[in-house]
Amino acid sequence: MAMGRPRAFDADAALDRAMEVFWRHGYEGATIAQLTEVMCINPPSLYAAFGSKEGLLKAALDRYTEKRNAWMEKVLSAPTARDVAERMLMETADTQTDPANPPGCLLVQGGLACGTGSANVPFELAARRAQTEEQLRERFVRAKAEHDLGEAADPAALARYLSAITAGMGVMASSGADREALRQVAAVSLKAFEEQSKGKQAA
Repeated sequence: MAMGRPRAFDADAALDRAMEVFWRHGYEGATIAQLTEVMCINPPSLYAAFGSKEGLLKAALDRYTEKRNAWMEKVLSAPTARDVAERMLMETADTQTDPANPPGCLLVQGGLACGTGSANVPFELAARRAQTEEQLRERFVRAKAEHDLGEAADPAALARYLSAITAGMGVMASSGADREALRQVAAVSLKAFEEQSKGKQAA
């Protein structure tokens, strides 16, 4: 094959493989050698296509976000706020322990440890997580307008709560927690969500 030009390979398949390397090893742990090997390209081709390792991460995150948005669309389509929470929590437990994927969540796992020169990576990941939180907030605002949430319920707080719990579940999964353990967390968290969705104050 001729020397690798930026579009001489299957970009989606290459990004899927790069995404898995970042997912398993984090940004710092993923090496250029690992990335170019799984993407079946050489380093000059990687830099020509993505500019830098960080540029590749952002492209992989775009790919991941595309898939995650399709999943979130299904989550947000649940008929009630409580159903949205249950679907998100339980499916997070299932997907983050799915043996077909690395454990945990790329948006958490990718930037847990970043050193000098990659300090903006955690902020990039946080911005992606914030998108999910905003999607939840908007859904709960609608739920409140439809009287599906209590008058005193706080859509932003409920969205922040679910985001924090699912991020924590990602850390648990990456540390070896199994599906049953995550489903137990999901069940307890759902009960807390139900209380707060009625507008009750935490003790």
